[in-house]
Amino acid sequence: MGGMRKWHLSTKVEVAREEVSTAEQQLRETEADAKALRSMTQRMILSEEEMEEVVLKRCWLARYWGLAVQHGIYLEVSMSKHQHWSALAPLPLEVVISAGQRAKEDNGNNGGIDNERRKLVHDLSDITGEGNIESMLTVEKGLRELASLKVEDAVIAAMGQHRRQSLVRQSAPDYNSPGDPKFLEALELNSLELEDVYFKQAWLAYFWRRAKNHGVEEDIADERLQFWLSLMGHTPTSHDAVDVERGLLELRKLGIEQQLWEASRRETDPPPSLNNHSESSF
Repeated sequence: MGGMRKWHLSTKVEVAREEVSTAEQQLRETEADAKALRSMTQRMILSEEEMEEVVLKRCWLARYWGLAVQHGIYLEVSMSKHQHWSALAPLPLEVVISAGQRAKEDNGNNGGIDNERRKLVHDLSDITGEGNIESMLTVEKGLRELASLKVEDAVIAAMGQHRRQSLVRQSAPDYNSPGDPKFLEALELNSLELEDVYFKQAWLAYFWRRAKNHGVEEDIADERLQFWLSLMGHTPTSHDAVDVERGLLELRKLGIEQQLWEASRRETDPPPSLNNHSESSF
């Protein structure tokens, strides 16, 4: 009888050990699943800097669809597009100019800059309640649509682009060197053209500041940043109007926005070891 009791007791202990081992394994799997879910969720949520970019791109869309309406361009679509984007970005010029000013004031001590960015993103969240990767995808789709319809080209032409086209043809553009000396007399810009140059100078300063901060195009980022910052605060001429168009083309040619997105995602994504651990649990 004593032997039977010992055998039963030993069996119960072994079963209990197996149950504990199974529970521990399930706990590890649950923790791994939770980490994988957190990782996936983290990749879906935009950082404050990424959300700021969404804000500025919405401003770009609101501004150029608004100018399209103002100049009677694509009225069959521009009115509804402007209504949509201006609801998300009601003060496009002011917001982008402010972003350019922050790029000028960013000297490595980012406390105040981060607070301003946080307020901007918070204000936008109050309007849209958004902050996920879908926001970025939607705005990129909007920008592609704007470009495919050549809305910006039509707007610039309507604002007096014929003068700039003449300058570009005569000044042998070099997209790698915005601001090269030009041997033509600068022409005065009208108020709409001035506003457009201010807007684009701020846009370029913003993206080159981020490029410098993230180590993107390190060989030229600081030079480009200083160039665009040096122009801010001065009354633009037709030469500056040519420069901003070159600058935007260079930005696209180098894929600065894509490089910034990749750099930002690397900072957001978890370390490879965590990814590998999470993947091995499935």
